[in-house]
Amino acid sequence: MITDAQVERWLREDVGHHDVTNDVPGATTGRLVAKEAGAAAGVDAASAVFEYLDATVTDRIEAGVGLEPGDELLRVEGPARAVLRGERIAVNLAGHASGIATRTKRAVDAARTESDSVRIAATRKTTPGLRGIEKRAVVAGGGDTHRLDLSHMVMVKDNHVAELGLEGAVEHFRERVSFATKIEVEVERVADAPRAAEAGADIVLLDNMAPTDVRAAIDRLVEAGHDDVLTEASGGITTADVREYAATGVDVISMGSLTHSAPSLDLSFRTGE
Repeated sequence: MITDAQVERWLREDVGHHDVTNDVPGATTGRLVAKEAGAAAGVDAASAVFEYLDATVTDRIEAGVGLEPGDELLRVEGPARAVLRGERIAVNLAGHASGIATRTKRAVDAARTESDSVRIAATRKTTPGLRGIEKRAVVAGGGDTHRLDLSHMVMVKDNHVAELGLEGAVEHFRERVSFATKIEVEVERVADAPRAAEAGADIVLLDNMAPTDVRAAIDRLVEAGHDDVLTEASGGITTADVREYAATGVDVISMGSLTHSAPSLDLSFRTGE
């Protein structure tokens, strides 16, 4: 949900202390239009900006809808000053979110050529202040949000293992979390995958492993009787190699690039049409 406080911060950042550029009399209409193909997202945030300024959004598409050049994401009408004032923020938000949705959909489509069940997930590598918008954009593209914040799951990483040892770290956190909270353990060696499962991991994160090593780690888990443990591959995975990882049989593929490296989708805002 986009709050008034968020919108006010965005507007204050863009307008500054005195707005002369958008001091235009009368009323107008506007359209947010795609200039390239992709998947729509962030339209709720763009709409919230206009509505906060007392402009009326008369039509808008749903998140996840496929876009072709010339397709409209939303229409707005109201005081010219309000429509012009919200224009750039709306374009920036929807373009950024749609870029994330587009990259996510490409990754999901690539993975589906090898597996019908593997999930493509985002990480917490998001822009401060925009996590909600970016995570919803991932969902719009067919992806999984993974954990939204640190409270959603315990992830035992290399620094924890260095301080407490693998088994000790899992035991330490298991004593401190709710029964409903899952524990994921990050491992970088094939041999450590069954160790993590034996220690009580609900999910084993196979970090920075090549696809061949991911497959070997999954085989080790099955051989050790831990085929019920979820497996996740992560670490530098891109849309170019996601198919290789999907073919390993891993349950989840996490990609930080969905949020931190997706280019904005090219959008245009046209008034008076």
